[in-house]
Amino acid sequence: MLNFQKARDRMVELQLASRGIRDPRVLEAMGKVPRHQFVDEALQDQAYNDYPLPIGEKQTISQPYIVALMTETLELKGNEKVLEIGTGSGYQAAILAELADRVFTIERNPSLAYRANQILKKLGYKNIVTRVSDGTLGWPDEAPFDGILVTAGTPKIPQPLIDQLAMNGRLVVPVGDHLSQELVLVERTREGIRKTNLGGVRFVDLIGKWAWPE
Repeated sequence: MLNFQKARDRMVELQLASRGIRDPRVLEAMGKVPRHQFVDEALQDQAYNDYPLPIGEKQTISQPYIVALMTETLELKGNEKVLEIGTGSGYQAAILAELADRVFTIERNPSLAYRANQILKKLGYKNIVTRVSDGTLGWPDEAPFDGILVTAGTPKIPQPLIDQLAMNGRLVVPVGDHLSQELVLVERTREGIRKTNLGGVRFVDLIGKWAWPE
């Protein structure tokens, strides 16, 4: 049987630290959260490899490096309120929960949301709230958020998410077409909204009122 802790340690060293992930808190969280618990049993031996894996409903769990990169970009210190759009397997929410005070996560697919919720509960996370709805609308009654992470590709940045960003807040979102996107960092500053391009990525489509149609 695979030693999952050793596999996690190797993942952190070879896929993350060696590729430029520097935040010690992010590396520690990635080394702690049991990624294999978020995929089907048949795929658990592949959970710490450097590629996405299917989780059903035509969705995937992102490759570890991308999870770490997007998380590091939020620059979390521990007292933040974070919104995640696209719960998927629940893995990214668990990573965020290790690094922020509270995590609100939205999933449009009820069966994925239910499964993620069960796993997160089993692992003992008490600072994650899940909701089934259109993630492109954000979570207005809990806004503003210090960090917002979008784990699906959109043709444009949903305006509600920009609106729900706190002062000095950071939003990370893949923007582009169906085949490839650019990872964009959006920051709300005293001078206004600032956008920075972080390079090419490939995500499943973000479906919703402010993204791709159903």
